[in-house]
Amino acid sequence: MFAVPKNVATEVFARVPDHLRKTGQVCEFNNVQFSGHQADCFLEGPSFDRAGNLYCVDIPWGRVFRVTSQGDFSTVVEYDGWPNGLKFAPDGRAFVADYRHGIMVLDVSTGRIEPWCTHYRLERFKGVNDLVFASNGDLYFTDQGQSGLHDPSGRVFRIRHGSQDPELLLGGIPSPNGLVMNLDETRLFVAVTRANAIWRLPLVGNGVSKVGVFIQMSGGHAGPDGLALDTRGQLAVAHAGMGAVWIFSEMGEPLYRVNSCAGHLTTNVAFGGPDGRHLYITESQTGTILRAEVETPGRPMYSHTPLPS
Repeated sequence: MFAVPKNVATEVFARVPDHLRKTGQVCEFNNVQFSGHQADCFLEGPSFDRAGNLYCVDIPWGRVFRVTSQGDFSTVVEYDGWPNGLKFAPDGRAFVADYRHGIMVLDVSTGRIEPWCTHYRLERFKGVNDLVFASNGDLYFTDQGQSGLHDPSGRVFRIRHGSQDPELLLGGIPSPNGLVMNLDETRLFVAVTRANAIWRLPLVGNGVSKVGVFIQMSGGHAGPDGLALDTRGQLAVAHAGMGAVWIFSEMGEPLYRVNSCAGHLTTNVAFGGPDGRHLYITESQTGTILRAEVETPGRPMYSHTPLPS
C-alpha cells in the first residue's frame, strides 16, 4: 500500500464571465454528451503560448478563449465545431483536436481556424479528443468518439514531422483521452477514461509493444481526463468527477492530491506561470480555471523543430 498523498489546495484563477456564457441556449453536443444538461460553457484544453498567455477551449459552443495573467477572458474564435484539446507549435500556431472536424490549425492572432488532418484511410475520425507534440515535431493524438467498455474502439494516432498522414499506433481502447510523453519520449501515457486507468504505450520501432496499465484508478463519475508531466517525470492526472488532480511519481506512486475549491469536473491540466510551478486546472462544472502551487515545474511543451505548414 502507498502512503496517503499530501493535500494541495487550489484557488480560483479565472471564471468565464456571465456575458460569455450561453445561458438558456440548446446545442446538440450537450444533448448527447451531457444527457440533455445544457452547459453554458465547458472548458478543457488549457495551454500556454511562449508569451505566457493561457488558452482554453469551450467544447459545446465551438470557442477558443484567451485568458490574461489577470484572469480576464476574451474570445479568439467562435466557429461551427467542438474543440476538445489544444497545444501550441513553435511557430505560434495552435493545433486543436476538434471532435467534429479532426485536427485543426488556429492562428490566434487572426482567429482563422482551418482543417489540417480530417481522416484516416478515407474514413473520418470517430471524434478526436487530445493531442501532444514530441520534441522532434511528431504529433500524437487520441480518437475517442463514443467509445467505452461497451465499445472499445478508440484509437491513438501519430503524424510524423513533415507529414499530414496519420499512422495508427493502437486501437481497441475504451475511451482514450488525454496523453503525454515520458521524459525521454520512449513511452506514451494515455488516460483511458471509461476504464478509469492510465495506460503505458512503449514506442518500439514504428509502433508500440507490451502496452499495459500504468495506474489503475477508481471513483469519479467518469475517470482520468487530461494529463501533464513535470520535470521529474511526475504525472499530473485530472480525475473528472472526483474534484481532484492526482500527481504520481514516475513509478506510479500517488504523491499529491490537488483538491478543487470549486466543482467536481476537474477535466484538464497545464503547468504554467513564470517559473512553471503552478498547475492550472479547468473545472468544467462551474466554468472556472483553478490554480495550485506545486513543488516541481512542468516539462516544457514546445517541440524543438518547426512544424509543417
